[in-house]
Amino acid sequence: MLYALNPQTSTTMFKNAELGRTLTPARYNAAIPKLRSNLLNAHFQLREQKFPVIVIVSGADGAGKGDLVHRLNEWLDPRGVSTHAFWTASDEELERPVYWRFWRALPARGRIGILFGSWYSEPIIRRVLHKLKGNRFDAALDRIVAFEKMLAAEGAVIIKFWLHLSKDVQKSRLRKLEREGRIAPDDWKHFKLYNRFTKISGRAINRTNIVAAPWHIIEATDRRYREFTAGRLLLNALTARLKAAAAAKAKVPPPAATKVAPPAPVKAAPMNKTSSVLARVNLKQSLTLAEYDKQLAHEQARLAKLAWAAYEKQRSMVLVFEGWDAGGKGSAIRRVTQAMDPRLYRVVGIAAPTDEERAQHYLWRFWRHLPRDGTSTIFDRSWYGRVLVERVEGFATAEAWGRAYGEIVDFEAQLAEHGNLVHKFWIHISPEEQLRRFQERQTVAYKQYKITDEDWRNREKTPEYTQAVEDLLTRCHTPFAPWTVVAGNDKRFARVQILKTIAQRLEDAL
Repeated sequence: MLYALNPQTSTTMFKNAELGRTLTPARYNAAIPKLRSNLLNAHFQLREQKFPVIVIVSGADGAGKGDLVHRLNEWLDPRGVSTHAFWTASDEELERPVYWRFWRALPARGRIGILFGSWYSEPIIRRVLHKLKGNRFDAALDRIVAFEKMLAAEGAVIIKFWLHLSKDVQKSRLRKLEREGRIAPDDWKHFKLYNRFTKISGRAINRTNIVAAPWHIIEATDRRYREFTAGRLLLNALTARLKAAAAAKAKVPPPAATKVAPPAPVKAAPMNKTSSVLARVNLKQSLTLAEYDKQLAHEQARLAKLAWAAYEKQRSMVLVFEGWDAGGKGSAIRRVTQAMDPRLYRVVGIAAPTDEERAQHYLWRFWRHLPRDGTSTIFDRSWYGRVLVERVEGFATAEAWGRAYGEIVDFEAQLAEHGNLVHKFWIHISPEEQLRRFQERQTVAYKQYKITDEDWRNREKTPEYTQAVEDLLTRCHTPFAPWTVVAGNDKRFARVQILKTIAQRLEDAL
């Protein structure tokens, strides 16, 4: 049952879940067939929808969380459900930001993901054991709220179950589990801290009980009541969203038989050149061939040593390369990777999302490529597509790309908090230089594959893209994930500038 959590203390909140609710076998057996049938029907309808369903199962030790997970899997179509149990983090998970393991478990649109344990477990346990200070605990809860709001804003349905037991019932339940050989290693240790667990858990629930992802506290003493209540709440959430989706679809007129016009481009606001980041770049900077050869060799040797030093100290790097079409991103990346041992880096080229990627939150495909400690991931284009291409071309709504700036800053903050060195490069060239390179690509046989009709079409929208670039450079430039705007008219100068910047960041960090 869902309670009005915010005005209550944790003691009152949980006392309301200690009323001795039960469901007789007869009532349970009579109600379950209809519940299962309705759940399956709703689940089948979900397959055709463009939103995922996330079910979080948390609560007291011995409250039957695992049994409830099994029951939900039994009642739903297994082809549309993925279940993930989070316990001790693996070495692979520990070598990446905390939320990496959760992003990998998120269900695709049209599917249900059941999370046994979640992003709540570690902060609560660490706070109970005095391993996390109160202000840090509140910050962790605020990050959870931001995370869940972000998922919900992209359409996810989030249902959170907290299974509660009174202290006496939990003690009896743990004794039973112990006799059956099913007790977890820390259950009795946690039981001794029951009152503190209740207090800390109550604070977590109160702070994270939001409209987009409400908590449902279920009295878990009686198995039948626990299962039926959770199933009914899941059905109610699914039904409500399916009805809302159907109503929204009914309001949209059917597509016309004639060709639909493309979305109108975003209007570029008049730009004050004195405040323009791009206008301040000196594009006349250049290097002679002799200067270039000398500096390139020096900086590559410097980076080679620093990359191994970073590996020894388990410091990872995330490098982002963005810039104008024909700006020289590929050739710059090659000069960086030439300096590094192939075992220490991975280059990820970002193009239009695949069907698998479109079925997930837009950040999902970037989280999955994050490097292990001591190694580097180099992104040739990145998550900034949301506020560049998707913004200008109308692939994302103004609301979606507008909130993406904050989502991106938080994403990069999580990388930095884990120890990643995050650095972003925008390679800037003049329109005249871009035109010259386009024309060269058309005439040189081995470069023709680099030029497409889309490049020419994007060039026609240079004012709109310029405004979008200015916005991301100002709104997403942070001390932990800075932008470097590279003067790219001279490729030799750009490559050396990038190498120097990376090496300097590594030296400062190490």
